[in-house]
Amino acid sequence: MLRSTALRTSLVGIAALAVIGGLTASASASAPAPVSDGAQKAPKESSLTGSAKMFRADGQQVRFSFDAHGFAPAEPDEPDAPAGTSRGTFRFSHYTADGKQGAYAEGRIDCLLTGGPVATATGVITRSDLPDGAIGKRVGFTVYDGKGDGKKDRVGYSWAVGSITTMEVPKCLSAAPYETVESGDFKVEHVLPPNPSGNSAPSE
Repeated sequence: MLRSTALRTSLVGIAALAVIGGLTASASASAPAPVSDGAQKAPKESSLTGSAKMFRADGQQVRFSFDAHGFAPAEPDEPDAPAGTSRGTFRFSHYTADGKQGAYAEGRIDCLLTGGPVATATGVITRSDLPDGAIGKRVGFTVYDGKGDGKKDRVGYSWAVGSITTMEVPKCLSAAPYETVESGDFKVEHVLPPNPSGNSAPSE
């Protein structure tokens, strides 16, 4: 692992520069979605899956990967709140264009919420070479699935305007998805679980 001073700068430092300088969106149009032949089975639960590299005009290498399933926190903070089924893993990394400076983090998902093509997830970092204090911190992600080849997908994250090591991110909360995908693809499946009260609700 790199131990330079630049490496010990939190990812938020690099992300903040990108925010201040302005993020350039990808102008590539996605291919039309294939027509379903009806053979594909309907998903049984909500999910957020896939990996992608973000578009950065200066060549910075920013990547996110998700394998999250379920709905609502499996361990809710509110007393007597029904337990959800969220589970899975996440990974993100941010390196300079030459790959010589940067860091990564990975962890376990503790909440996933979906609505149509949008998913918001949070998770706790379990492994990382970020500065001391990152492991054990909760971070949040929001993903928009543009439904296609990934070129219309977007990602947002809780540390866009703060520091991972100092922010206290509640479960199931994150920022708007403003970063655009350069390559890769995210898939969001939305399945609203049964209402504990017995009342039915629409799936979209």
